[in-house]
Amino acid sequence: MRLLIIGCILVSSTFPLFAALSPSVQRGLNLARVNCARCHSIDKVSESPLKLAPPFRSLHERYPVESLEETLAEGMVTGHSSKPEFRFDPDQIHDFIEFLKTLQ
Repeated sequence: MRLLIIGCILVSSTFPLFAALSPSVQRGLNLARVNCARCHSIDKVSESPLKLAPPFRSLHERYPVESLEETLAEGMVTGHSSKPEFRFDPDQIHDFIEFLKTLQ
């Protein structure tokens, strides 16, 4: 196994600790950080800060993440008052869905 040292991070070339994100996925991640991370887990391991909010990594178990496109465009609203209402534009929706797919 070949090891690479990048800065202070040791990375295995056979099993990298991280993968480079495409620009679209990076923009989707940034949207999730700004709009969602206060309540939802937006990674593959942590618990959601708000227990009522499902971790994004489990969304694909409930429904295809592509099915969120219309909801994100029209404005996402739920039955509890702590969730902010917001809308994404078409480019943001694409980026956000691409990010969600990386969590599957």
